[in-house]
Amino acid sequence: MEDALLWFCNWSTLGVCAGLKLPQIYAQLAARSARGISLPSLLLELAGFLVFLRYQCYYGNPLLTYLEYPILIAQDAALLLCVFHFNGNMKQAAPYMAVFVSSWFILSLQKWIIDLAMQE
Repeated sequence: MEDALLWFCNWSTLGVCAGLKLPQIYAQLAARSARGISLPSLLLELAGFLVFLRYQCYYGNPLLTYLEYPILIAQDAALLLCVFHFNGNMKQAAPYMAVFVSSWFILSLQKWIIDLAMQE
């Protein structure tokens, strides 16, 4: 019984996370506008997800304990690209993407960097 409940909780969390940003992405695509989306808050959320995911990977935690984060990061990245596309400045997305990709590697250069990034 306990294993079945744990299995249900794990997979229901993944299911909810898989659809979390889809209504927002759909609304942007339908309206063909990025109005109402805060770029700084989207970047902050994406950075937080990235740091947490890197921390979990760095310390080798079980995949099921953080599997929702790659899903959320992919949805935020799609939302970010939609924002830049509908604001008419897709070229400005490249530096942001470069910073996020390079931070993936920078965070794990030294143990103290990833630990500092996860401090409250």
